[in-house]
Amino acid sequence: MTDTIFITGIVIHARHGVMEHETEVGQRFVIDLELYTDLSESSRTDRLSDTVSYSNVVATATSAFKNTNYRLLERAAGAVADDILAAFPRVRAVKVTVHKPHAPIAAIFEDVGVVLTRSRHQHPPAQS
Repeated sequence: MTDTIFITGIVIHARHGVMEHETEVGQRFVIDLELYTDLSESSRTDRLSDTVSYSNVVATATSAFKNTNYRLLERAAGAVADDILAAFPRVRAVKVTVHKPHAPIAAIFEDVGVVLTRSRHQHPPAQS
């Protein structure tokens, strides 16, 4: 069984992009997260220790997204996914959506961004 914790609309100012002005001035990004985990224990016990803290997830995602300037959204989203999986062993997989509402595109558009899903992989032992 896999349940989902979701956090949507995390607004972060960061300096990601290919264009020089994007890395100098930065811009607003919006992140949505879906964490796939088993919530059966916490749904019975009502204890925070039996689930994943939303506050800690937001802090981890924000730190991963802001602390390094990336050229590509794909890499920034990957850093968020990697850090969430590393910090929260209860999370089996994470879906990260990064919206870049002010991307330098010569068109009128509503939204642009990336969505990636990463999961834990069990690797078989190396064979000799």
